[in-house]
Amino acid sequence: MGDGMLVTPMPKYKLVFLGDIYVGKTSIINQFMYENFDTNYQATIGIDFLSKTLNIGDKSMRLQLWDTAGQERFRSLIPNYIRDSSAAVIVYDVTNKQTFASLDKWVEDVRNERGNGVVIAIVGNKTDKTGERCVTTEEAETKAKQLGAIYQETSAKTGANVKELFKEIASSITNDKTPQVEIKKGINLVQQPQTLETAQQKKANCC
Repeated sequence: MGDGMLVTPMPKYKLVFLGDIYVGKTSIINQFMYENFDTNYQATIGIDFLSKTLNIGDKSMRLQLWDTAGQERFRSLIPNYIRDSSAAVIVYDVTNKQTFASLDKWVEDVRNERGNGVVIAIVGNKTDKTGERCVTTEEAETKAKQLGAIYQETSAKTGANVKELFKEIASSITNDKTPQVEIKKGINLVQQPQTLETAQQKKANCC
């Protein structure tokens, strides 16, 4: 077979990020990719895509990160990207009760497309805003357990638990033997490359 050794292709897994607008989906991705938080950013338009190699022990994998817009007008696009995902990362804002209430609908969307053949991670973001928090860790952990999801809290601003989040998702994917995903070529994305969710939104109340 020649002098060269056969090289096993690096496994690739698709992670689709879901959640209401302004919860920090893009900021989490950018903190993971670049260890950076930008306060001067704009809402994601449509779908954006990035990828990064992650090492877990002696194994390497390629994570393909699909960032979706939270605006209602883009909801019809999202099922197409859930359909072949290995993991769904559903983000809410710990200072905004409404984004937490939306978790059930997001999980329902995922289950409708992927059944139980997908890892679901629920992420409570913006934990740096300690004085504004209105969803407790205990409340969120209970919800995640009810929904059959793993749970992690992060601060995209400080970077707290962001790396841990991706490692936990990667471990869950490999432990569950979630199938690798072959991304179809020629997908027409409605996107604004390298866009970030805006921090200029009105302050959400907890009612």
